[in-house]
Amino acid sequence: MLFYDHTSGVNDLNRLTTTISIPNILTLVRILLTPVLVILLLRELYPMALLVFAIAGISDGLDGFIARYMNQRTTLGAYLDPAADKLLLISSFITLAILGVIPAWVSVIVIARDVIIMLGLAIFMLTEKKYEVSPTLVSKCTTTVQILTVLIILYDPAHLKLTMIYQMLLWSTVILTTLSGLHYIYLGMSSLQDPQNGR
Repeated sequence: MLFYDHTSGVNDLNRLTTTISIPNILTLVRILLTPVLVILLLRELYPMALLVFAIAGISDGLDGFIARYMNQRTTLGAYLDPAADKLLLISSFITLAILGVIPAWVSVIVIARDVIIMLGLAIFMLTEKKYEVSPTLVSKCTTTVQILTVLIILYDPAHLKLTMIYQMLLWSTVILTTLSGLHYIYLGMSSLQDPQNGR
């Protein structure tokens, strides 16, 4: 997720089994806001797009807070929340690349990292290996930097006011996204080759 993490501990016995909860509703709202954001970007309505992106981020913070501190965590939410975040960020980077606001190769790196993660999960499912949905520290830092990058770009799409900050965040996104992808590959390979991780 963007700011709060409630994907760890999927097997927690205290997790609620109901799928209808306030955090899940907020997550669905974030998913529905994604096409709205894309439409606004395609029309180059950046101030409104910035507002929608900020609302999506706030909703993510709220669903994480409520899920964690009001004991409304669900198994569905553990998978739906990060999926909603990836949808929002990937859509943002792809659309901004299409508009020429950011370099296309940056979006390719962002997308490639998430594709690697999804392929890894698919391999674990096909091989019936045990795995836990839990973001790493570098992954959390990557997501945070990606969010800040999109926020700065939406605030200053022409890169006239915050040029230095934009460049710093853009390269931080590239470096952290690459490191995060490599880290997940290392963790995945180590787990697959672990003889104790049987079927």
